[in-house]
Amino acid sequence: MACERYEKTLASDDASETDSAIYSDSAGFDEMDCSDLPAMSCRCNMHEGIKLEMWRHSTSMKQVVNIIIALERVKNIKPKSSEFGEEEVLNIIMENVIQARRVTAAEATPSYYKTSKTLQCSICDQFKKFLVKSSGSPRLLGVTLRDGNSDSKVRFNLSMYASPSATPNASQPVCLAISKSNLYLACTESDGSSPHLVLKEVTETLNTIKAGDQHDNLLFFRKETGVANNTFESVKYPGWFISTAFKDMEQVEVCQVPSSRITDFTLENK
Repeated sequence: MACERYEKTLASDDASETDSAIYSDSAGFDEMDCSDLPAMSCRCNMHEGIKLEMWRHSTSMKQVVNIIIALERVKNIKPKSSEFGEEEVLNIIMENVIQARRVTAAEATPSYYKTSKTLQCSICDQFKKFLVKSSGSPRLLGVTLRDGNSDSKVRFNLSMYASPSATPNASQPVCLAISKSNLYLACTESDGSSPHLVLKEVTETLNTIKAGDQHDNLLFFRKETGVANNTFESVKYPGWFISTAFKDMEQVEVCQVPSSRITDFTLENK
C-alpha cells in the first residue's frame, strides 16, 4: 500500500483548504493522494486546530466518508469561542460514525460442471478384484477374474466435473457410468437407512449437477492416494466411500472409514 502515515495541522479557518485537499487529486502534499483511501483513518485534536493524522490499517470506505461529513459540519457551525472543545468535536464526529460489521456472505449452492475430460477404464481393488455387473440384478460385485474371464469386468466412463467453489488441491468430482448403458453408480438412502450404493438409470445429459437436485447422488470425490490408488467418496454423503469386501463375489457397497472393507482402487485402461 502506498500510504504509511501523514499529519497536517490546520486552524479552523483553514477548513476550506482541508476540504479541497481531501477531495482533490492535487492535494498540497503528494502523499495524501493515496489509491487506498479506505485504508486511512483520521483523528482530530482541536487544541491546535484540526490535526489530521492518517495511518495504514483496515478501515471501511463508509467510515472515511462519515469522518469527512463530520469535518464538513465542523466548518458550518459557528463556535462560541475561538476553538471547539474536544468533547464538542467528538460528539459531532460520533453522530456520523457507523460501526462497520463483518458480514459473512451466505454460501451459494455448490454447482458442478462437466468438463471435456472422460476416462474409460475398469476398476479393481488393491487385491485385484474387479467390479463386475451381476447377471441376476442391477448391482456390482467384487470378483477375482481368472484367465479367459477378463471380458466380464465392467468398463466405466469416468466423467470429470469442476466446481467454482472448489478449494485448491481439492479432490476431483466425478461420475461413474457403465459404458454403453444409462446406468450410473449412485450413493443414496431410503427410509432413514444408512447410505448404500445402487445402479441408477439416467437418460438426460448431466452437463450441470447442483447440490440438492435429483442427481447429486451420482457425484463422487476421486482422490489419488499413493502411486496409483484411488478412493471415491460420496459428495452428497461425506465420509462414505465406495468399497469391496475381502471375500470374493460380494456386493460393492459404500462404507465409512476406518472399516474392514477395501476402499482403495486402481484404474486400468486395458
